[in-house]
Amino acid sequence: MFGSNSRYTQIEDAVLTTENGQVIRYKKRRFLPEGEKMSLLQEVTVTAGDRLDLISSRVLGDPEQFWRICDANNAMYPFDLVNKTNNVLKITIAGK
Repeated sequence: MFGSNSRYTQIEDAVLTTENGQVIRYKKRRFLPEGEKMSLLQEVTVTAGDRLDLISSRVLGDPEQFWRICDANNAMYPFDLVNKTNNVLKITIAGK
């Protein structure tokens, strides 16, 4: 269902059977990890024109790993991380 680099890969599957017998498969809820408890790899300063996918590609080698930067910085709104230049972003080892 999700690629191996997805934040949902490790999340447990669940099944709901409705009253009429329809089976609905879904992923259980993903809780955000606490960024301050994650192991720091490095810090990156946002420059003009930066986007999370570009930073992720440059630092982690995969633009689809932008969610790791969001997790590390406790970001509910990813664009908030790059809307100001000179914002310092933590890059951490992937958490669950």
